[in-house]
Amino acid sequence: MHIAFLTPEFPHPKVTHAAGLGTSIKNLTTALVKEGLKVTVFVYGQKTQEIITDNGITLHLIKNKKYKYFGWFFHRKHIQKYCDKVIKEEKIRLLEAPDWTGITAFMKFSIPLVIRFHGSDTYFCHLEKRNQKRKNFWFEKLAINNASAFIAPTDFAGNVSKELFKIKSKEIKTIHYGLELENFTNDFPDVFEKGLILYVGTLIRKKGVLELPYIFNKARKDFPQAKLVLIGSDSFDIKTKSNSTWQLMQNQFTKEDLKNVEYMGKIPYSEVQNYIKKANVCVFPTFAETLGMVTIESMAMQKAVVNSDIGWSQELIIDAESGYLVYPKNHDLYANKIIELIQSDTVCLQMGKDARKRVESKFDINKLVNENIKFYQKLINQNAKKQS
Repeated sequence: MHIAFLTPEFPHPKVTHAAGLGTSIKNLTTALVKEGLKVTVFVYGQKTQEIITDNGITLHLIKNKKYKYFGWFFHRKHIQKYCDKVIKEEKIRLLEAPDWTGITAFMKFSIPLVIRFHGSDTYFCHLEKRNQKRKNFWFEKLAINNASAFIAPTDFAGNVSKELFKIKSKEIKTIHYGLELENFTNDFPDVFEKGLILYVGTLIRKKGVLELPYIFNKARKDFPQAKLVLIGSDSFDIKTKSNSTWQLMQNQFTKEDLKNVEYMGKIPYSEVQNYIKKANVCVFPTFAETLGMVTIESMAMQKAVVNSDIGWSQELIIDAESGYLVYPKNHDLYANKIIELIQSDTVCLQMGKDARKRVESKFDINKLVNENIKFYQKLINQNAKKQS
């Protein structure tokens, strides 16, 4: 079986960008190759045009092209033309693409197209209760209409997307993102920096980072030595039009609290893991996710996590067992849970152990890969029947 993926990101030195979407695809494609499948990844919007082999995965970097008019249409047709040629030559049986921006709008393929709900603009606008540009919904709706079936990382993401796009007659299969657990280990979970609170992720409003100054202020009233470390790229703020969410955050911290805050920016993931190991508590007060890769990565490394309590999170964490679930705007309760974990090493370490067990049972890519293969095979067989 030869499967292909279309994506704007993938973790590789020659690829211009990689975040949670790219990481989840890398984890899955690596596992598929281990199971004997042939895997091709088309990465569009790149600075160069080249073909790379990476651990058994063939990467096709598709160079970004500029168009004077109707770039939204011709860009997609350029990508389709390139993919069609490789699909035919390599006898690819199925293509998977993300929902974001409706990249497969205006594309028609001879093989099944699966769209995975990594998080569309429509989905995020709905969760954030903000207006969406009509053209963005139109592109995503067209892409949805062209798909053969869908995969959702959580039931929540699948059900919300189904309602928003009014999907009626096509199958939506829930298959969680997975981790290669051997890459996320912590041999000394009892060794950490007391009072170190860690956030990993883009500094952006939808991730709840603008709640952290208030939460941290309340936490420091009970534990003045608490330190907050932030890791991730800065970003534009859609509400205030500020070019820096970090600047907005700095304005919200008190002068005394800011002395105990360290913003690292974006750093190599090997270094991120070192910070996760050092953390006393990991916090993810996000308002909009489909699953949240860094949450399960932290749990896999036996870290106590205080997470958002919205929809998808309830499929990741059993509240008060493998982590705490709190609505991000409930600053008092959020801070109280952080302090509870800082003040009790026993509770913190036990929650970390339970978090690891939870990830082992629900998010092991070596178990989840077979669910993906079975679903792909089902769609390929259905397509073969239609062709005959």
